[in-house]
Amino acid sequence: MEDKYKSRYRISSTRLEGWDYGSHALYFVTICTKDRVPYFGIVEKKEQDISSLKNTLIADIAYNNWLKIPQFHPYIELEGFVIMPDHIHGILFINKPDKDTWELNKAGGQSKNLASVIRGYKSSVKQYAVLNNVDFSWQPGYYDRVIRNEKELANIQQYIYDNPDNWLLKGTDFENLYKP
Repeated sequence: MEDKYKSRYRISSTRLEGWDYGSHALYFVTICTKDRVPYFGIVEKKEQDISSLKNTLIADIAYNNWLKIPQFHPYIELEGFVIMPDHIHGILFINKPDKDTWELNKAGGQSKNLASVIRGYKSSVKQYAVLNNVDFSWQPGYYDRVIRNEKELANIQQYIYDNPDNWLLKGTDFENLYKP
């Protein structure tokens, strides 16, 4: 799409057109660190060919704050997630079966939807980093996908589970790329 604003090209929204991001549904999200810097650690091979993240302090904060999301957004259920060296994948279930209004995705102030949940999460991790003088930054925005059926959910869950092993298979070596 070649949308222009003030004679400049704009990046089209990745959001599902016509979708209410506060509606009862499962959402797959990916949140990346700024410039894909591996602030969260490195993936290493463990016993029995299982890979895991050798994590940093900020990875622990990101992990714990992810688990706290339902405390601040009681309509959210966590369906699985993984923290990788430079990003997080997670499935969030917005559990609002009685929601009877449909509000399209919009710019500006939003609450009780996917954008407000992700904004609060990213803010909580960044706030910890600032208050504790930890070098850390998020990439602006995030990626999302509305999960439309059980097969797609199963595929995404498998993708999340396999992500650390796949990271090693593709040969990403951030340990030597970035020295804090």
